[in-house]
Amino acid sequence: MTDELLIKRCLELAQKAKGFTAPNPMVGAVLVHNGRIISEGWHRQYGGPHAEVDCLERVLDGDKHLIPECTMYVNLEPCAHQGKTPACALRLVKEAVKSVVICNRDPFALVSGKGIEILNEAGIVTQTGISEKAGLWVNRRFFCFHTQSRPYIILKWAETRDGYIAPADSSRFQITNNGSQQLVHKWRTEEAAIMVGTTTAINDNPSLTARLWEGKQPLRLVLDRNMMVPRFHHVMNIDAPTWIVNEEYDLPGKGLSYVQLNFGAGMLQQLMGKLHEHNILSVIVEGGAQLLNSFIAAGLWDEARIFTGAVDLGGGVAAPGLTDATHAFSTTLAEDNLQVFVRRGSAYQYVEGMEL
Repeated sequence: MTDELLIKRCLELAQKAKGFTAPNPMVGAVLVHNGRIISEGWHRQYGGPHAEVDCLERVLDGDKHLIPECTMYVNLEPCAHQGKTPACALRLVKEAVKSVVICNRDPFALVSGKGIEILNEAGIVTQTGISEKAGLWVNRRFFCFHTQSRPYIILKWAETRDGYIAPADSSRFQITNNGSQQLVHKWRTEEAAIMVGTTTAINDNPSLTARLWEGKQPLRLVLDRNMMVPRFHHVMNIDAPTWIVNEEYDLPGKGLSYVQLNFGAGMLQQLMGKLHEHNILSVIVEGGAQLLNSFIAAGLWDEARIFTGAVDLGGGVAAPGLTDATHAFSTTLAEDNLQVFVRRGSAYQYVEGMEL
């Protein structure tokens, strides 16, 4: 087995916990002795054991004596600080593993380089940069959060074959099939927050919850500058934590909070900064067209997921115009087509064969 193949396995294990580890990264670990995998582990949920510890704890009694002769493969640098759990680098030193092969160095200031330093000082051989681009893609939310001080931003919309996302009166119109809708609900469980603008919140009256897929509910973000969304609309309930972002007042709440921002130039950047302060690693923007176009115009996006349904409108609200985009891949869901793009020049480029 090559180093690349074993790191690929780490990345597969890491993604088993997608949606459950934030604000921590997704990490998988594999322990190998003379070409034989003797244990695997992954970080299963925020606050739980990290991947390296999970892997070590799962070594069978009959193999524990082999640990000092083993190589640990892990897709992110072992942590070097006491957080919710003890430092993984120190646990590896305690177990006296022979060497550690790492996909990516950790961008988090309390770890960056320090975990590797601890291992090296203990005489543990380390190697980094194996399948680095794939590792960046898997943990793109975590890397973006720590290197750009904002959440990773995903734009998502559905458009008709003739290029519209809604009728001219902005009324609700079903463009995609049930399978595509279920996939969107799965995506919601994988992101920290979901956002819509005022028009979408009023006209569509969306719940913005994951009802068609089991998982965590994202923070709902509603941009409502002048407090126009009716109090009885779905986004105003407490089915999921919600921020009503407005220009009038600040009022924290247990479920529903009002967050005051200046809606002038730079408002989206201000909001991203506030989300960063609250450890929100990612946000998926679901509409409407004006809000999506605002993110595009500001160059404030990382990934776009665009459905094209097998319907036509003949007129209406035009779909957003994506710019500075690199096509990642396309797929079909029955009669619907899904295209995924990443922002041109981004450090987080799609690697063929990887998951979203």
